[in-house]
Amino acid sequence: MTVLDSNAFDLRRYLRSNSRTTGVWIALFALILFGLLRYENFGGAYNIVSFLNYNSMFIVISIGMCFVIMTGGIDLSVGSVAAFTSVVAAYLSPYGIEVALPGGVLAGMGFGAINAFCITAMRIPPFIATLATMLAAKGGALVISGAQTISIDWGSNFTKLGLEKAFGVLPWTIVIVAAVAVVFWIVLEQTSLGRTILAIGGGEDASRLMGLNVNWAKSFVYLVSGGCAGLAGVFLASGFGAGQPLEGIGWELSAIAAVVVGGTLLTGGLGSIPATVAGALLLGLVFNIMNFENGRGTISLSAYWQMVIRGAFLFVVILLQTRVTGGGQKTGNVS
Repeated sequence: MTVLDSNAFDLRRYLRSNSRTTGVWIALFALILFGLLRYENFGGAYNIVSFLNYNSMFIVISIGMCFVIMTGGIDLSVGSVAAFTSVVAAYLSPYGIEVALPGGVLAGMGFGAINAFCITAMRIPPFIATLATMLAAKGGALVISGAQTISIDWGSNFTKLGLEKAFGVLPWTIVIVAAVAVVFWIVLEQTSLGRTILAIGGGEDASRLMGLNVNWAKSFVYLVSGGCAGLAGVFLASGFGAGQPLEGIGWELSAIAAVVVGGTLLTGGLGSIPATVAGALLLGLVFNIMNFENGRGTISLSAYWQMVIRGAFLFVVILLQTRVTGGGQKTGNVS
């Protein structure tokens, strides 16, 4: 075999082994190129910053959801937890970002701890456990807010999180999400905990037989998911200027969609943090492009029709991924 043939073979093998994540990157870059060529201000700083700032909430929730799904679990509570923690952050905003930010994250982790206890100690299926906490968080948000939006304290430095830029370049939300993504990517790829998480998704019973600390790893992923939802709630309060008890509806579905589009198997055992971020950006970009089309007057679609189109787009992407990967067999980690 010649060197050229060998290189071609390696390229084909690489594309096959990374086909679950390659698709989302190709689709993302294709949509970006389409937007740059079609819309005058698509590549402008205002659109880019606004797009990333708004979607930071969905990206961080998707990162937490990715960890859960990699173990073969699910977390239906993230949207309601984000709404709850947005109210908590709004109440804590008079004490400044030093209190409101960790307070919101800890509130989210509290729900994650409840999920972890129910799933690992009480052996309740993740779907049922997180459905219960979803209802509890939604009810709790309405109770503590009186079913009203809770305005943040505009005189405190809490507003810096949603309005000011880090080093005068990017909003703090984007910087924080980037840091979260990098940290958890390292955890997944470079630590024994990350390998344990993937092993659990590949087979929980086999992982126990190998002596892996399954309960600790599963508890970790639900704590991460709760904390990420809490962080999204803090972003929600700071970005919109109020705690929003009625927000978060359907956020768990958007997070699951981003994770699946990013190539993570719903049955667990395979996953990628960078590809999950790309999946969240891809789904957000679909809305962004449709808004530009509405602005051009080419089409006039309500938000309801945009959701229909987004769902159809998601279905097509997943269908193509399934065809490419031959049904999504578990063959190893996705980087």
